Amino acid sequence: MSSSVETVGALAHPHQLEVQEWSSYAMVIDARSPREFADDHIPGAVNLPVVDNDEYAEVGTTHRTDKHAAYLIGVEYSLRNIAAQIKPLISRFTPKDRFLVYCFRGGKRSRLWADNLRTIGFEVDVLAGGWKNYRRWVRAGLESIPRAFSYRVLCGPTGCGKTRVLHELARQGHQVLDLEGLASHRGSLLGDLPGEPQPSQKLFDSVLLDALRRFDTERPVWLEAESKKIGEIQLSEALYDAMHHAPVVHVSAPMAERVRLWREDYAHFAADPVSMVRRLEPLKPLVGKDAIARWHDLAAGARVDELFQDVMTRHYDPCYARSTQRNYGEGVQGRSIELASLAGPSFVAGVREIAARAGS
Repeated sequence: MSSSVETVGALAHPHQLEVQEWSSYAMVIDARSPREFADDHIPGAVNLPVVDNDEYAEVGTTHRTDKHAAYLIGVEYSLRNIAAQIKPLISRFTPKDRFLVYCFRGGKRSRLWADNLRTIGFEVDVLAGGWKNYRRWVRAGLESIPRAFSYRVLCGPTGCGKTRVLHELARQGHQVLDLEGLASHRGSLLGDLPGEPQPSQKLFDSVLLDALRRFDTERPVWLEAESKKIGEIQLSEALYDAMHHAPVVHVSAPMAERVRLWREDYAHFAADPVSMVRRLEPLKPLVGKDAIARWHDLAAGARVDELFQDVMTRHYDPCYARSTQRNYGEGVQGRSIELASLAGPSFVAGVREIAARAGS
């Protein structure tokens, strides 16, 4: 799949290209405002805005009543901003380098960058249809490309080290799709990563498609069993469906190892268990008020290991068992392995055995 790229759109101009391999360019320039760039962009693109957020808003507001004045303001800001950015830019490249530039629709902002770079002597392509065309291409890709792969799905209770297994599989040379890593979320009420906000849905879609396109369709892709949503991020229908028709490996670990993993991976809750229990309050209808009260008592007493174990056994383990049975049925019975340790040589050997059992 990494060598075959679906394209969208038509050649609208000798220097305008449809969506294609971004890696063929020395630099991909996103000429839109920083706010637009943060919401979504081509992976690897560099944001060199023709106008910043405030300037873009000013031009847009003026355009509603006076188009001529808006263009005058926009060009003034653009020339000043490009002048500030172009010298540091060209000092890094030679005339043999080729650039791709895009904006929202492949219009004025792209042309301002492209015309100046061409005047200097660089080869420059403009993405036909701009980001809007790119976004259509991403949506189409996420409905088709996930179906091209075979998958191996890791199931297992919370804290059994599935993410660590994925990372070790990647280290051992297997193809791994870390959806929680891409979504910056661990996929539960406690899944927020401190200091790491989730990407927008559009940006997640972009990085997901980019990851899939780098894989070899002749080799399986390993991933973790996930719900339809990871935090606020929604998985594509095609990927979600493919996951639920894939072979499953069920992973487990001793409770002592799972508690140790929670201490390491949820260190912020180990340091502040009271805040963790506050986050679990919405579970009261599921686990009962007595369980919530016990968790509050354990947190108040800083009995962190007991709290982690109780939360897993009372809520996460039965919840995960129901979800796995519902989504994967008898498939979890075929390949099961208990990891005696979630670190060290024993863990590395256990991951090799997981791969071997799955025929990977």
